[in-house]
Amino acid sequence: MNLRQLSQFVTLAETGNFHRAAERLHMAQPPLSVSIRKLEEELGSALFARTRTGVALTPAGQAMLDDARRTLLHAQQCRQSVLDTREGTGGRLRLGIIGSATYALLPRLIPSLRARYPQITLELSEATSSEILEGLVSRRFDAGLLRFPLLDASGFDLTPLDRDDFVLAVAETSPLAGREAIALHEAAHEPFIMYPRSKVPGLLALAMMRCQFSGFAPQVAQEAAQVQTIMSLVASGLGVGLVAGVARQVVPRGVKCLRLTDNPPGFHVSIALARLAGNTSRVVQRFAEHALECAGVDEKSE
Repeated sequence: MNLRQLSQFVTLAETGNFHRAAERLHMAQPPLSVSIRKLEEELGSALFARTRTGVALTPAGQAMLDDARRTLLHAQQCRQSVLDTREGTGGRLRLGIIGSATYALLPRLIPSLRARYPQITLELSEATSSEILEGLVSRRFDAGLLRFPLLDASGFDLTPLDRDDFVLAVAETSPLAGREAIALHEAAHEPFIMYPRSKVPGLLALAMMRCQFSGFAPQVAQEAAQVQTIMSLVASGLGVGLVAGVARQVVPRGVKCLRLTDNPPGFHVSIALARLAGNTSRVVQRFAEHALECAGVDEKSE
C-alpha cells in the first residue's frame, strides 16, 4: 500500500465511478482498476462493491475511508513542513533570550513575525548571555538575543539590533533620587549592586568598564544576575545599580533611574542577534532578516 493507492481509493470512493475517478486522477481507467484490485488483494478484503451505475464502498471500505483521508492529509502536511523549512517560512526556531529583550524588542518582533510567518513555531527560553552562547554551541538554541558587546565573540555571527546606554538605578529614598541625570563619578561613593562573574561575565565587564571610564572602581555590596533582582535590591536600599536604559520600562515602585551625562563616545550596551558562524538554516536567516527590519537596522552595517 502506498500514498498513490490511497489517493486513488479516496477519489474512487468520492466519485463512485471508475471513469470519473480516472478523469480526476488524470489517468486511464484500466490502470486505476488494476491498482484498486491490487490494493484489495493486499488487504485481503473487497473495498468496493460493483453496482449498475458504478461502485459503492463495502463495510471494509467504509472503515478505511476516514483513515485514508487522514493519512493523505498528514502526508501533505509533512510535504508542506519540509518545504516551509527549506524555504525558511516554517519550522521550529529555538530562541534563547536575555530577560531585558522582553521589555521592548520582543513585543515589537514577535507579533509581526507570527503574522508574516505563521508556520514558524517559536520556542523561547530565558537565559543569560553566557548560557545562550553555550546553547548555540550545544545546538540547544538555533539563535539568541543577548547582551552585546561580548568578551569573546569568536565562532559566532553577531548582529546588533539596538543601541542602549547604562542608567543608574537608585532608591527613591536616596538623596540622588531628586535628580533626573547624574555623572557616574558622582556616585562613586555609593555601594553598587553588581553582576556576578560566574553568570554574566560580559555584562559585569561592561559595567566595570563603564565605572573605570568615570575614574573609579565600584564598591560591590551585592551581586545579582537579573535586572529585576537588582531593582529589588536597590529599592531595599542596599545600593545603586547600573542597568540598561530599556529597564526604565519596568522600574518597580521605590526605584528611580537616572540618565548618565558622562557616557564615553561610542560606549553602548546593545542587544544583538547571535548565531553560530556558518549557520545555514533558512528559518534562522528569515528570523534574522525580520529582526533587522523590526529593529530598523541595515544588515550591511553589521
